[in-house]
This record gives sequence, structure tokens and C-alpha cells, in this order.
Amino acid sequence: MTTTDADTSGTAAAPSACHTAQPKTDPGTVTDSTAPSPSAGVHGYAKQRDAHIKRLRRIEGQIRGLQRMLEEDVYCIDILTQVSASTKGLQSFGLQLLEEHLRHCVADAAAKGPEAVDAKVQEATKAIERMLRT
Repeated sequence: MTTTDADTSGTAAAPSACHTAQPKTDPGTVTDSTAPSPSAGVHGYAKQRDAHIKRLRRIEGQIRGLQRMLEEDVYCIDILTQVSASTKGLQSFGLQLLEEHLRHCVADAAAKGPEAVDAKVQEATKAIERMLRT
């Protein structure tokens, strides 16, 4: 999967110059962490990929828990507490991914020169703006 920017119309921009296009895989597919991934080392999150997948599965479980809570007519404040926990989990995941992007992609761009750095900083700034709007 490649990094893209979404414009205000919601369409995706071209892949970031930091990465080459990689074959898309089904997000639900479990991969063997000992087997080399076709995109290993390409993205900033590559070293933490398995941990990120585990974390997202935990968040997915929280969302499914929200559905069950509604089906079981749980008290609304208890549901809101779970919504808050799920939201914080996603925000925390997003911040970790952003940090990895800065460490990997922006650092890589620094080696390519000032124009590449400017482009990566602008890309990261737009990602931060999107995160703050939610």
C-alpha cells in the first residue's frame, strides 16, 4: 500500500515519491512475520507492521463491542465511555504512524535535498491537519 494525500474532494492523489508502488494485499490476510514482505523496509511502519496489525485488531474488537453494547441495550454513558476508548486508540495509532513517517520518509527526503524535504513536510502537515479535524 502506498501513501496518498486526499484533497478536499475526497479523491486520492498520486503515491508519495518516497515509496515505490507495492502490490496490494487483502487487509484481513495474516502474514507470516518470518517471511520477507514484498514491501519490507519500504514504509516507515514496516518494522512495526505486526504490532500495528495486532493493535488495529484490538481496536476492531472495541468497535464490535460497541455494536454488542447497542444490541444489548447497555446504558448510554457506558457506550460513550467505550466510544472514547476506541477513539483514543485510533488517535494513538495515528500518532505512532505519523512519527514513523517522519522518522523514515522525511529523513529519507532530507538526504535527497531541500525540495524533497519541503514536499514531505507539506505532506506531513496535511496529514496532521486531517487528524486534527477528526
